[in-house]
Amino acid sequence: MNCRLGVALLYIPRHFQETDTQRLFAMVEKYSFAVLVSVVDGAPLITHLPLLLDRERQTLLGHLANANPQVDSLFDGRQTLAVFQGPHAYISPRWYASPNVPTWNYVAVHAYGCATRLDDDGLADLLERLTASYETDGEPWRSALLPADRLRKMRGAITGFELPIERLEGKYKLNQNRSLVDREGAINAVRNSGHEELAQLMSDALQDC
Repeated sequence: MNCRLGVALLYIPRHFQETDTQRLFAMVEKYSFAVLVSVVDGAPLITHLPLLLDRERQTLLGHLANANPQVDSLFDGRQTLAVFQGPHAYISPRWYASPNVPTWNYVAVHAYGCATRLDDDGLADLLERLTASYETDGEPWRSALLPADRLRKMRGAITGFELPIERLEGKYKLNQNRSLVDREGAINAVRNSGHEELAQLMSDALQDC
C-alpha cells in the first residue's frame, strides 16, 4: 500500500524547531496519551488514546473500538496524524526585562504516517505491552486474570493498528526568540510557578544557543 502523505501542517518558526529524533521520541514516550487525527471527505475524525512507541521500528501502535467511525479511515492509504502534547504554561510579560506581550510556551510532537491493521496475534501482543507499560505500581494487573471467553469477547470489540512514522515534527516554543535576560526571567518565574519540567526545557534550550 502506498502512503499518501499530505503537506506538513504544524507551523514551526526555525528557532522553535526540534529535529533530534531521540529527544522527540522521549517526549512521545513520556506524554503517550495522544490525539489521533484522520480526514475523510474534508472532515476531521479524532480519537484520544494512548499510543505505544516502538523506537527500533519507528512505529506507533494503538487500538480503537470497532464502533469508532475513525477505524475504517485508518486503512484507506491516506495520512494519519498523531499529536503529542508535552509540558506547557502561560508566560507573562511581567517576567521580561523589556516590554512585550503575553504568550504561551509549550512542547508538541507530530507524527505522520499511514496505518495498517494488526492481526489477532499482533493485537494480543500490543495489549500486553500497553498494560505492562502502565502497570508500574504494586502488583500489576494481567490479562490472564480475566476469564478466557470474556477476554476474547473484549478483544473482538477493538481493532489494533500500527502507524509507521513517515514524518516527525517537533515544536519546542521556549522563548528562544527572546533576549538572554528575558529568557532567564521567564525560566525563574516558570519554575517558581511549579512548572519544573517546562522550566528545565527552557533552561536546556538556553544552553543549546
